[in-house]
Amino acid sequence: MARIEKIEVVIADMPTIRQHVLAMATMTTQAITLVFVHRDDGVVGVGEATTIGGLAYGEESPEGVKLAIETYFAPLLKDADPDFPARIMALLDRHIVGNRFAKCAIETALLDALGQRNGLPLSELLGGRRCDELPVAWTLASGVTERDIEEGETVLAARRHNIFKLKIGKRAVAEDCAHVAAIARAFEGRASVRVDVNQYWSRAQASDGIARLQDAGVTLIEQPIAGDDIAGMQALCARFDCAIMADEALTGPASAWRYARAGGADVFSIKIAQSGGLTAAGKVCAVAQAAHIALYGGTMLEGGIGTAASAHMFVAAGEMEWGTELFGPLLLADEILEEPLIYRDFALQVPTGPGLGVRIDRERLARFARH
Repeated sequence: MARIEKIEVVIADMPTIRQHVLAMATMTTQAITLVFVHRDDGVVGVGEATTIGGLAYGEESPEGVKLAIETYFAPLLKDADPDFPARIMALLDRHIVGNRFAKCAIETALLDALGQRNGLPLSELLGGRRCDELPVAWTLASGVTERDIEEGETVLAARRHNIFKLKIGKRAVAEDCAHVAAIARAFEGRASVRVDVNQYWSRAQASDGIARLQDAGVTLIEQPIAGDDIAGMQALCARFDCAIMADEALTGPASAWRYARAGGADVFSIKIAQSGGLTAAGKVCAVAQAAHIALYGGTMLEGGIGTAASAHMFVAAGEMEWGTELFGPLLLADEILEEPLIYRDFALQVPTGPGLGVRIDRERLARFARH
């Protein structure tokens, strides 16, 4: 019987290639939280628990994840058998409330190690992949119209992305919508344009803004109002033709069921960390599929580890009708993987090696790790 020997948590502060402006924060660095599970047979699995803007986005932070795992998770997992990830996750759920991001990192690391040990890609441990690549959107989030158009033209010409998502909500509704409309006009017939409001509109602002955006040719509106306002989301779905997507509202299978039952979304954004792990995210997908709600592969702007984990889960879960936004590693100015993920022809190539199929370069990681 194998056993867990040690759990190690490292926070790496990675610079971004440019300012990334969201409704709740402006990012110039991303704190990548990596969790290494060391087995006594020498296999080391790795997972990621990355969030956005400290505590600006959600209730977990990089520092909180590290403290929780080292103080509460590690003693529970010491000497546990890592060949049974489901048993370990059930143990954590019995003793630890919430902490979805931390649990996701642990589950990912366990499955990565198990895949390495058995020579299987992580996607095969999740039921088997249905495809080998995923369409990937690019977020235009400088906040400057001309700069966003120029950036979009560059990645479109390089055949890297032909789906663009714009982060809005920080400015007045009319100003934000004018910004989006100009970009939609620039890429009309060549690329899809969507927006993410990150819950920053009221119901009245959403009614005004979505009408403007729909007229501008925007096809998808992500979480325009508060995630707990299911009735408001249902009303928006009923009123407008463009698709309304739930994101921050989805915190696991129970929330997905509440939204599906109420008709509160046309699309679900699936995020493995926000769902509480790969298995829980699969259950969110199953709820959506049963309710005929379309799927979209979301991101917490993870680095290579979280992105690879998400990709494995997405190709095993079913069709991502609205594509994915697994561009996180491309937003970082430096690479900490031994071999970077491959993006080509508007898609991410899902790794085929055992486990996650990617490995951390510990020397590169040490340059950005907090001490």
